[in-house]
Amino acid sequence: MNVVVGAVWHVPASFRIARLLGRRYSLRCVLFHDVSDTESVFTRGLGSTLTRENFESALRFLTKHYTPVSLREVLADFDGQPLPPRPVLVTFDDAYASVCEFAAPLCSKFGVAPVFFVNASCLDNRQLALDNLVCYVANIFGLSTINAAIRAVKNVEHIEVRTMAEIFSRVLPHLTLSARKVFRDTLAQLTGISESELAADAGLYLSSRQLRNLATVNCEIGNHTYTHVNCRSLLIEDFAEEIDHNKTLLEATAGTKVRSFSVPYGSSADLTSDLLSHLQRSGYEAAFLAESRANSPRTHRLQLNRVSIKTGEDAALFSEIEVLPRLRVIRDGMRDASTSGSRPRISGLEDVKPTTCAWPFGDGTDFGKGRN
Repeated sequence: MNVVVGAVWHVPASFRIARLLGRRYSLRCVLFHDVSDTESVFTRGLGSTLTRENFESALRFLTKHYTPVSLREVLADFDGQPLPPRPVLVTFDDAYASVCEFAAPLCSKFGVAPVFFVNASCLDNRQLALDNLVCYVANIFGLSTINAAIRAVKNVEHIEVRTMAEIFSRVLPHLTLSARKVFRDTLAQLTGISESELAADAGLYLSSRQLRNLATVNCEIGNHTYTHVNCRSLLIEDFAEEIDHNKTLLEATAGTKVRSFSVPYGSSADLTSDLLSHLQRSGYEAAFLAESRANSPRTHRLQLNRVSIKTGEDAALFSEIEVLPRLRVIRDGMRDASTSGSRPRISGLEDVKPTTCAWPFGDGTDFGKGRN
């Protein structure tokens, strides 16, 4: 599918052809994670690393064919100040140091004002995000160790994972905060590692100083939960620890207001009705998913969708950003509406049925499958 759609890029008036799909695409939002020329044992298998060359190529494509906008401009649009033609918002999830070292300078070079969604537990490399710890254990010790740790967690289905993807699709989404702690503590015990020492040696994440620097150079700081948890597993009483506490820490560290939220793993299944209500009560002005669907003028500001970028090649970028998101919305509209009554609703929210991501950074069962 990607090859066929990408071929449209080489046809004259390719953007006009994309619009023939009949879906008004009001705001493109793109998502990056780690920008590095090599994957480490902490990221290999996540599919979240983009080389510096590909990242720069992607920025060049975005600034040539779209109009980069800031979160401030996006929010002003909801208040009646129209966005420029073909707007695009650039975002980053997680707290990778490569964002400050490589990505932010390139964003400044191309006049892009990005949003960085940060997990404060990772700042200053005090501990590893569970995703990165899982990658390290799987890459160094093998999946047998992962399965042994799963068996140590009580009150969860003790499945036998055979791929890295299964950990993120079948295990982590169903672990409560306490179960996640048992799981990660067991991983450390089985491997004999000191997580704090491992995190310090790896140096994967931003320091507090780097976060402050980002906040002073046209970069917006957003909330990504404290420990990068699947929000569907959170109880209402967990919001104080994972969301409110993270917001407080980020604002104190960066010295700027946090007004946006990014759902870890990007699935609408994690944007529960309780979470939506909490975000509204807490005054968040925007929330973001990563299901690679087109945002229309009716899309609610608390369910803005993003496209996870995996390439720097023009035809593939056109396919991923411009065409496939429209096709996904058309597909959703053709599906049976039997589940529509069970989805979380907020005032003005567009009626798009939720789907569950099968992989940590985007769709695993979708148009363009095989990107990861």
